[in-house]
Amino acid sequence: MKKRKGIPIRFIIPNAITSGSVFCGVSSLILTYHDKFIQAAVIICCAAFFDLMDGRAARRFGGGSHFGEEMDSLADAISFGVAPAFLMYASFIGIEVGVLGAFAASFFVLCAVLRLARFNVTHVPTGPFQGLPSPAGGLTLVAFVFAGIPLTPLLAVAIMIACGALMISSVSFCNTKRLRKNNVNKLKMNIVKSFVLICFLLLREKSFMALALVYIATGLLSFDVAAWVMLPEAFEEDKAVI
Repeated sequence: MKKRKGIPIRFIIPNAITSGSVFCGVSSLILTYHDKFIQAAVIICCAAFFDLMDGRAARRFGGGSHFGEEMDSLADAISFGVAPAFLMYASFIGIEVGVLGAFAASFFVLCAVLRLARFNVTHVPTGPFQGLPSPAGGLTLVAFVFAGIPLTPLLAVAIMIACGALMISSVSFCNTKRLRKNNVNKLKMNIVKSFVLICFLLLREKSFMALALVYIATGLLSFDVAAWVMLPEAFEEDKAVI
């Protein structure tokens, strides 16, 4: 009988990190069920950290695989689709709105899943994102919970539908994964970092909401922050690959 080879560690590490995102997404759902909204929002932010790190680990160890890509999409569907939609619904909408609230939450999740499926088959690694990325969409909903603004149920419904529509739209959004230490204008990068820092210092718990809205606005205004920050020669090389 032929002995089966073990799975190389370079594949295990990225998938283990992705598993952390799944745990966070489900934990957030449970916390939301028990009306622990801020804690649920924090857990979704932790899922975003795992989502960022699994890709970096895959590139670092050369452990990228089709299995990992599919697992990452499933994790994102839970952590940035189902969990934020349920959190938004429980925080601001509730049963009073009736079927409209359930429709808005379901629509957001559906758009997140469609966005992830489209990303898997059409995304060019070096180019901007087509449609609002699902993590950004989910974190936008989370940002409203952090901000503590008393949204009316109908406004919360409108926000979920708008974010869902942006995810499946053809609007281009900034892809910061294109940025490297050696391909950016340091002055412009410092301006961006300073803007983010000022938001946190002045707006505090509302800073996440402000940054999320600014990110969405840059897409709607066709302003690619990554392209603006990149050195001209690096941008031309990046553009040639697309």
